[in-house]
Amino acid sequence: MHVLVVEDDERITSFLAKGLQAEGYVATVAAGAGEAVALLETLRGEVDLVLLDLGLPDGSGEDVLRHLRRRDAHVPVIILTARGDLPDKVRGLDLGANDYMTKPFAFEELLARIRAAVRSGAQPTATELVVGDLRLDLLSKVAWRGGRRIELAPREWALLELFMRNPTHVLSRSRILNQVWDLGFDPGSNVVDVYVGYLRRKINRPGLEPLIQTVRGAGYRLLAP
Repeated sequence: MHVLVVEDDERITSFLAKGLQAEGYVATVAAGAGEAVALLETLRGEVDLVLLDLGLPDGSGEDVLRHLRRRDAHVPVIILTARGDLPDKVRGLDLGANDYMTKPFAFEELLARIRAAVRSGAQPTATELVVGDLRLDLLSKVAWRGGRRIELAPREWALLELFMRNPTHVLSRSRILNQVWDLGFDPGSNVVDVYVGYLRRKINRPGLEPLIQTVRGAGYRLLAP
């Protein structure tokens, strides 16, 4: 398993890298936010877990986490930081971290949390639809984007499911109306536009790439970032 360690303290990075390698993990170290972002791009699809410090010399670990969650909703992230205040923990978890440990910490506990994070990593299954950093649980009818839960009304999740089963395809208003509502629904109604608006406000979150796009004269489509 490949672990990316994002930490600027050389003593801690050396300790973590040696300990992880002794446990059979592959460890790559980034000493700053810029280096971490570059490695996440270079190693896209190869990193299985990220250990992330928040206080970095050239930026915030929160920015690294935001960057990662825009591109991948599933790689587990454990924050390792000296910031132990409750608001910092809540913000880190809300941004998409899977776990939060304050320094100093016991290495044995870290290993246990790594194993737990990997076990519970949100990997796509037959009961999920995944497009970029957007995930829809078909059983609970709840969506997630960037690690944040999105509550959906019944028509909203039916509409989102249709979009996610047809990513990048332009869906006409009549097709959406027929598949999400019923054939007898008034074709002159603006209900499709209304509900696409509701869904767009929930999915197109500030700071994240807009996913639902209007195609003038044709309909709507879900972009795949």
